[in-house]
Amino acid sequence: MQTAVATNPVKVWVLASRPRTLPAAIAPVVVGMALAIAHGVFAWGPVLAAVLGACFIQIGTNFANDYFDFKSGADTAERMGPMRVTQAGLVTPAQIKAATAIAFGLATLCGLYLTWVGGWPIVVIGLLSILSGIAYTGGPFPLGYNGLGDLFVFVFFGLAAVGGTYYVQAHSYNPMALAVAVPMGLLSTAIIVVNNLRDADTDVLAGKRTLAVMFGKGFAKAEYVILLALAYLAPMALIALGKLSLWGLLPLLSLPLAINLVRKVHTVSGPALNPVLGGTGQLLLVYGLLFSLGLVL
Repeated sequence: MQTAVATNPVKVWVLASRPRTLPAAIAPVVVGMALAIAHGVFAWGPVLAAVLGACFIQIGTNFANDYFDFKSGADTAERMGPMRVTQAGLVTPAQIKAATAIAFGLATLCGLYLTWVGGWPIVVIGLLSILSGIAYTGGPFPLGYNGLGDLFVFVFFGLAAVGGTYYVQAHSYNPMALAVAVPMGLLSTAIIVVNNLRDADTDVLAGKRTLAVMFGKGFAKAEYVILLALAYLAPMALIALGKLSLWGLLPLLSLPLAINLVRKVHTVSGPALNPVLGGTGQLLLVYGLLFSLGLVL
């Protein structure tokens, strides 16, 4: 596989961008768009810019992780996850560093348009998102190396993504935007939990103190279950509070997928968790689409 990839530059950069992580960028934007449609403030231009900006930030973060994990020694030949292009020698550290700058630069271009539309709050959200994407594995206090990765994902791939998407369309703050962002943040966090559960043994050797390392694999498995459970309880709570109609129960259609993923988290380990990682991304996307449909209806 590595030989085939190495001879095709396009495949190398697609691999480096980690397309399976893109649902974490797209799904929250879709939910923010759906709420805007429900409130009669939908705008195509800001939504498209938000989708592109979120994807570029996600890709830039992935490139940055590839670079900083290689430089810190966290990525080794014993890595159990998908291939990292810098560690595998498919690109040089200088190339992945330049690609990181390009991805975040493209995100900034999207942000300039969104700032023109939505004003200074978008500057704050955009800058913090990019800085956090770099600080996830880089800088003097890497978030992902010090047990803060889960919080980072919940805030930026949940609250900020959904709330920001709604704001650039409505030009105003609405508490409902943060309420519907919660399940998206929870499921996005579940993706990183699987990643950290899979890598717990090698992260210990690399000095990477994720929650799975600090509190053990049993904690990570329990965290995964709790995150998924809370994501499904969130729409029910909004219905009980009179904020959503019964259409808000549409995400329950994805429950069989969630149950299957929970079962696998407790029965497989190591590289066998890679399909669970991808499956959790798919769950986020399916849940997000169903939730969005419920919001519109």
